[in-house]
Amino acid sequence: MKKACFGILIFSMAVGTTAYCNAQVLKKEPGAGQLPAGAVVLVDDGRCGKGMIKQVTGGSNMSGGQMGAGGSARTRKCIPKS
Repeated sequence: MKKACFGILIFSMAVGTTAYCNAQVLKKEPGAGQLPAGAVVLVDDGRCGKGMIKQVTGGSNMSGGQMGAGGSARTRKCIPKS
């Protein structure tokens, strides 16, 4: 059981690292409708403080500032630069 959990943990870490490594670094956040659902970009606009960078993940079904049925909002969080 422990081996299976360890394998899942290693896989999850590898997938997360790959997503982070493939993310684009931008100086400003893309405008509405310019970031596809699930796409991840890093935004180095200075809003997250020293040693941090903003990670933005695109949402879906956004229209006029309101979410459609089953839609999700764009998410933003500050993460450590690596």
